[in-house]
Amino acid sequence: MDASTYDAEERALAFESFDENRAIELGLALVRLASEAGHPVVIDIRSSDRTLFHAALPGSGGINDNWARRKSNTALAFRKASLVVGLQNKAKGESLAVHGLDTSDYADHGGAVPIRVKGTGVVAVATVSGLPQVEDHNLVIRALRLIHSQG
Repeated sequence: MDASTYDAEERALAFESFDENRAIELGLALVRLASEAGHPVVIDIRSSDRTLFHAALPGSGGINDNWARRKSNTALAFRKASLVVGLQNKAKGESLAVHGLDTSDYADHGGAVPIRVKGTGVVAVATVSGLPQVEDHNLVIRALRLIHSQG
């Protein structure tokens, strides 16, 4: 898929509302999906000012926490999935440095997907780290679809 397809996919999953309880619900769905597949990932859901959910599954490491933090920062800064930011940068021959961002705090690799609320915009980000970037992204999308379909 290209950047615009990923972007449209993520925007279609806007919620009517999103709070701490919904973050826990999403986080537990991600834990279940990742555990069932035996994925050694870190799962992180955060708003711009605090962590709402965090889990480190067996086989993940501190490096995954760092990647999750950096990818989350990117998704929150650009208000789009970190995978989309990376694909757009690659298509333009750019990097995060063009935007004045330090790669010690930002990463334009897939796995961080903004959580949108209809009429409000981006309120948080759900991030997975530990798999290849498209798989990280797709795992978050699967969980968002699951939670979104439950109302």
